[in-house]
Amino acid sequence: MSQTYVTGFPRIGEKRELKFALEEYWAGKTDFEALKAVAKTLRNRHWNYQKERHIDFISCNDFSLYDIMLDTTVMLGAIPPRFENIDDKTDRYFAMARGDDDHAAMEMTKWFNTNYHYIVPELHANMNFSHVNISKIAEEFIEAKAQGVHPKINLVGPLTFIFLSNAVDGSDLFNLFDAVVTAYAKVLYAISSLGENIVVQFDEPLFAKTLEPKFLSLLKIAYERLGVVSSNLKIAVVTYFDRANEAVEILGNCPIWGIGLDFVYGEENLDALLHVNGKMLIAGVIDGRNVWKNNVSKTYNLLEKIGEKIDPKQIILSTSCSLLHVPFSTQFEEKLTPEVKSRLSFALEKLEELEQINTLWEKKEKPEISACTQKVPSLKSSAIAYTRSAYATRFALQQKALNLPLFPTTTIGSFPQTKETRAVRNAFKKGEITREAYEASLKESIKKCVELQEALGLDVLVHGEFERNDMVEYFGELLEGFAFSENGWVQSYGSRCVKPPLLYGSVNRKQPLSVDWIVYAQSLTDKPMKGMLTGPVTILNWSFVRNDIPKSEVAFEVARAIAEEVDELQRHDIKIIQVDEAAFKEGYPLREEKIKAYEKWAVESFKASIGIAWDQTQIHTHMCYSNFNDIIDTIERMDADVITIETSRSGNKLLKVFQKANYKAQIGPGVYDIHSPRVPSVEEMSEQIKTFLQVLPKEQLWINPDCGLKTRGWSETRAALTNMIKAVHLAR
Repeated sequence: MSQTYVTGFPRIGEKRELKFALEEYWAGKTDFEALKAVAKTLRNRHWNYQKERHIDFISCNDFSLYDIMLDTTVMLGAIPPRFENIDDKTDRYFAMARGDDDHAAMEMTKWFNTNYHYIVPELHANMNFSHVNISKIAEEFIEAKAQGVHPKINLVGPLTFIFLSNAVDGSDLFNLFDAVVTAYAKVLYAISSLGENIVVQFDEPLFAKTLEPKFLSLLKIAYERLGVVSSNLKIAVVTYFDRANEAVEILGNCPIWGIGLDFVYGEENLDALLHVNGKMLIAGVIDGRNVWKNNVSKTYNLLEKIGEKIDPKQIILSTSCSLLHVPFSTQFEEKLTPEVKSRLSFALEKLEELEQINTLWEKKEKPEISACTQKVPSLKSSAIAYTRSAYATRFALQQKALNLPLFPTTTIGSFPQTKETRAVRNAFKKGEITREAYEASLKESIKKCVELQEALGLDVLVHGEFERNDMVEYFGELLEGFAFSENGWVQSYGSRCVKPPLLYGSVNRKQPLSVDWIVYAQSLTDKPMKGMLTGPVTILNWSFVRNDIPKSEVAFEVARAIAEEVDELQRHDIKIIQVDEAAFKEGYPLREEKIKAYEKWAVESFKASIGIAWDQTQIHTHMCYSNFNDIIDTIERMDADVITIETSRSGNKLLKVFQKANYKAQIGPGVYDIHSPRVPSVEEMSEQIKTFLQVLPKEQLWINPDCGLKTRGWSETRAALTNMIKAVHLAR
């Protein structure tokens, strides 16, 4: 009898209960016991949902109050020394994630090529990992058993943990390999005391990357050691997001119970099945990353191919990866058209799909027709001419047109969105206030925002984005081809959730996207006002994109729409236009052989969106947390005039990449971290600017926060920007 397996489950709650409980706790409105009670309720509810769908392998320890990588850091006793003076473990945990008055937060970056952010562990050469602690795991395991679930236990794998960490002392992290594996062995030994026959899932998405021989040899050593810690344990090594053929060749000879592979985004894994060597195959056949309904006939055909290469009795049907990356359920969607809703499958529906395909596979009932087809015609996306002159020519024209001082100051775009702002927008959407009242309220917010920026002394202003619920959703609402869920929330980090648009059809600009608001804001000031747009690659990477045509086709449709907006803005005398590509890096394939194809269409679609800009129109772009070492040439090919990047949690190490590449355009490194509520001092930001100047010439440097200010409060925003401006005056 075949079995089903869910790699991991969303934790934020069907109505974002965890988000609101966290934020109430951080605001001091509730205590930690209340937060823990909400978390326990959610865990129990999620286990029961999976029980109802007859899932055989249900996870514990896939739940977190902030981030699983941060939980792993705590489990291994790898607390950075700078946080050891915080005695209260809960305060320390959240200080590591968010910072506090005395501690800057740990670095945060994207989890492989997803929009989920993880907290980057800080390791150093002398770490001994002597304080292993599985209390969280034990608590959740006991909870699950009380609910009638014999859970598997999810752990971030040791190689993925090491590879994703930072060496704060510059040491080679792989010198810590033995110490880390020894610590994991201690964890497994402690877990073995919890009961019999426990499956431990090691998440190793690292194995889906192109791996050097060094990694492969360490992989062998790690799982030969961990596989024999206890006969009570069944070790499953699970990898996802792409193929992992090289890793499977080695894992097949390790003393482990199962190997999990993603056949949705790595169908090439079929070629690795000869190396499974009698292990259980956890076959990821239900898409854990996108929201379109499973194509049952296609999935069944895939299973037949798997079954030709491996004994069907070894096959356990699974999600391709954790369902953390999709919304909770379509059952809360009441406003989507039947055309769109009928195509969707969120986390709960994917449990049903897993149960359905398992039943068909078990009975050998091959479906005759596909359960999901998307036959929406695509627009023809012919090339858009790129007519801009060389950067040096543009720079001279822009300097003359803008007349900006040394170290020009600006912000990334958004300003705080208070409850009042959101309430007005929601009231308008519900028809409770007129359009005239809504627009009057927005104009008042824009006016106050412009006045504040002028009073602070910023050089390039923004309108604050008060009309925008989200930097992708807002534009999608004004473009044809997009649909929007009511409750399709996905966790991005901590309590931060996003509601990705559903890009299901052909994209077309049916009306101006931002022109009226930007032109109004410009009318309030003599200083340059930035037009704020989202780039085509980010719109795709932060949407659930139709999967019936190549992404490149969809990207050029979006690029054409953005280009039309760029042209209309500049014709309204907007001299600076920011086309954000915050998610450019996260779309990168994990396998080297697939990167060039992605870079080609991603760069070309970005350039298609800005190619219509005049030379004197200064084009900015913004990129979120990224390691730029491997894409600096690609960034140069994008040919923006100014790039702003998040660097506040990583010092100037990212800037050294630009220095080494002799990057000529202007750069605005983040001078302070907006993901933390703390307000850096003038001295702290002055030191940050000094570190920037060790890497960049002063003529190349802009000063700004590291990301948008939407999630911050007004008082901390005013205080932080005041200090930033004072630091710039000192630098000047």
